[in-house]
Amino acid sequence: MNVLITGISGFVGSYLAEYLIEKFPDAAIYGTIRWRSRTENLTQVNGKVKLIECDLKDFSSVKSALEQSNPEYIFHLAAQSYVVTSFHAPQDTLITNVTSELNIFEACRSLKISPVIQIAGSSEEYGLVYENELPIKEENPLRPLSPYAVSKVGQDMLGYQYYQSYKLPIVRTRAFNHSGPRRGHVFVESNFSKQVVEMEKGIIPPVLKVGNLSAVRDYTDVRDIVKAYWLAVEKGEPGEVYNICTGKGYPISAIVEMLKSLSNVKITVEPDPSRMRPSDVPVLIGDSSKFKKKTGWNPEIPFEKTLSDILHYWRERVPEKASTAT
Repeated sequence: MNVLITGISGFVGSYLAEYLIEKFPDAAIYGTIRWRSRTENLTQVNGKVKLIECDLKDFSSVKSALEQSNPEYIFHLAAQSYVVTSFHAPQDTLITNVTSELNIFEACRSLKISPVIQIAGSSEEYGLVYENELPIKEENPLRPLSPYAVSKVGQDMLGYQYYQSYKLPIVRTRAFNHSGPRRGHVFVESNFSKQVVEMEKGIIPPVLKVGNLSAVRDYTDVRDIVKAYWLAVEKGEPGEVYNICTGKGYPISAIVEMLKSLSNVKITVEPDPSRMRPSDVPVLIGDSSKFKKKTGWNPEIPFEKTLSDILHYWRERVPEKASTAT
């Protein structure tokens, strides 16, 4: 079995590679990276994956990657995935996310191959959700509130169109928030955790800088998410779209309280205007009953353990405060 993971060196991609290697020891796992990609997330799979340098925005580069890997399954995870950055770089976000996917589809057509393709969409596609629409089902209207969300709607609809037009076996997933160790420090729960560890080590004062604490998000552990992604290509219906989530919402303020309880530092909280977005999605709580019924998937790791593991991750990586010579 040949598998291609775009963005394999990223947060989710590295966990997916580990999961597939453990589940299918004889599979050939390929992954796309850029020349400047940081590969520290792949230390667990060194020598077990075949890395292909590829610019997903360049068609010939993508076609070459598919020729080299000849995949039966493609997990398309690579993206500009940070919402805040999308407000500062909307054009780059749209071009990167939509063009990269288009090149994968067109390369499959050019090579006359039909791998099962999973498109990693996002709950951000739903955007503005009204209270009477919770929990969110797949048929809910899409009202995106950021350039990132718009780019994900574009990817989503492009996947639907290529399935309908060319019968490429594409399964679309809309994962709600997911986290765990290795989560980039720009993302809220990882950023807060890193700040807490820096407080524990005396690097910064015990003042947690925060943005919008009233936003509510549905969190799943990344280690449950990658199992869902495999089930999506194994048991999902091509052309369909599936929510992946727990169905339980946490206000960001609750994350702050959980982290405070996991640390022995007395922490105060201070709003930081630079962390506020021009528009923010108030509530994202999903309904994954369609996906669960189709695949039998169920999340297993509680969010409290996810946060504890993120803290442990940063405690191992944030250096101790350098002592001052007297």
